[in-house]
Amino acid sequence: MTQFTNFDILTISPMLVVILTAMIVLLIDLFLPRDRKSILVVLSLFGLVGAGISIVTAWDSAYSAFGGSVSADNFSLIFQGILIIVTAISIALSEKYIQTKGINYGEYYALMLFSASGAMLMAASKELITTFVGLEVLSIALYILSGFARTEPRSEESAMKYFLLGAFSSAFFLYGIALIYGGAHTTRLDATLINQFKSGNVVMPYAVAGAALLLVGLGFKAAIVPFHSWTPDVYEGAPTSVTAFMSAGAKAGAFAALIRVMLALLPIFHFLTPVIWVLAVLTMALGNAVALLQTNLKRMLAYSSIAHAGYILVGLVANNGQGVSGIIFYVLVYAFMNLGAFGALIMLARRGQELVKVSDLRGLGRAHPAVAALMTIFMLSLAGIPPTAGFFGKLFLFAAAVDAHQYALAVIGLVVSVIGVVYYLNVIANMWIRDAEVEFPAKVWGHSVLAEVAVVICALFTLGLGVFSSGSRQIAQMGIHNLIEDRYSPVVAQLPVSSTVVSHPVVAVVSKEASLPH
Repeated sequence: MTQFTNFDILTISPMLVVILTAMIVLLIDLFLPRDRKSILVVLSLFGLVGAGISIVTAWDSAYSAFGGSVSADNFSLIFQGILIIVTAISIALSEKYIQTKGINYGEYYALMLFSASGAMLMAASKELITTFVGLEVLSIALYILSGFARTEPRSEESAMKYFLLGAFSSAFFLYGIALIYGGAHTTRLDATLINQFKSGNVVMPYAVAGAALLLVGLGFKAAIVPFHSWTPDVYEGAPTSVTAFMSAGAKAGAFAALIRVMLALLPIFHFLTPVIWVLAVLTMALGNAVALLQTNLKRMLAYSSIAHAGYILVGLVANNGQGVSGIIFYVLVYAFMNLGAFGALIMLARRGQELVKVSDLRGLGRAHPAVAALMTIFMLSLAGIPPTAGFFGKLFLFAAAVDAHQYALAVIGLVVSVIGVVYYLNVIANMWIRDAEVEFPAKVWGHSVLAEVAVVICALFTLGLGVFSSGSRQIAQMGIHNLIEDRYSPVVAQLPVSSTVVSHPVVAVVSKEASLPH
């Protein structure tokens, strides 16, 4: 009979608290009338605070559970903390919004919590099957949430598209796991590298094919070109509060898992680097170019989200400590600025009316200057204009590429970022320069205190993480110290000295102390 130890419970405690909160929300919802769901918001937020406390308690402890398949190292705890922040802000944005949409059901909050727990498991997983379980928990809840506006055909259509394409991506991911197991005889991410080099034999065909399929599965969730086709339709059709959560939460879980998978497959990374290089360029270029043509706000932010996934891939191509810490910092920054942008749209929404076009924001600066100012902060940060956090996020990623001698990629990233500036500044120009085309709500503030507080917090962090970017990045560097050095230095020591892989940049980062932040 399997017995749980205290370390098992401590390792999964953040996820466990979130899951238990979701179950309590479902039970209490049975006894609440439909117009009295506010208590569920309070319960959800308290549960997320409890999960946050468990993360602080476990910090710097490097717990491991269930035979080493799940880890509570600093890397996973940082991503879990980001996911808790994303979920809390998304729930705060949702309360009044889903009431005005007529979809105020208790299972909404439970599904959001379950989805967050799946992404948290992806960040903590050191085993591919466990990663897949987390991916499916994240995805299935999002499929339902995408179609939560049951009376709107667009919402139902977006859920169906997301479900069908998501099922295909899951199949790719599973087949990738099978190939990795066939080549390495394990699905453990921390043992894969050793087994690939056992007796000096490298099982390259299985490993390369399996890693490529894993990249497809995670690339779908992160909206990387060419696995991005679901993004604009789902972002447009899903309720705006769900879109906000999806844009930040799914990306955080996908990139956390992608970093672990790629670092576990160090010996074959030199095969994948050209592929990821091309994907990064395509994702940045297509995302920005198509966003430039959009007139629908949610579709514009969807293609913008694709472009930002490309920027994050630059850090993965850099394949060094600076790149990984840059990814962590950028995921956090992206969460605040993107949630804030969607939150501003939610503040302006009323029953039967949402601002869906860029032109709908015309004259907002005169009608509601405070909301326009908040939206301006988010647009400037998304565009990468200093001193906002978005500027420093891009700076860290491109600097990592330069440090890895990926000069062409850094230059391409800078060029396509300029394209992004155009459509973000167009939104700002519509708000402050052009005359209004629609009638804005007479009263914006005071309608939903939680949503308003959430948007203001997002704005403060968008500015604060820019002004104090060095301190935030140091926390990210603490996370990668354990991830790279503690887990992979022993593995590198077992590699054959004659192997050409030892000269690979990540191995150099692991074996060369100066390359790692301490």
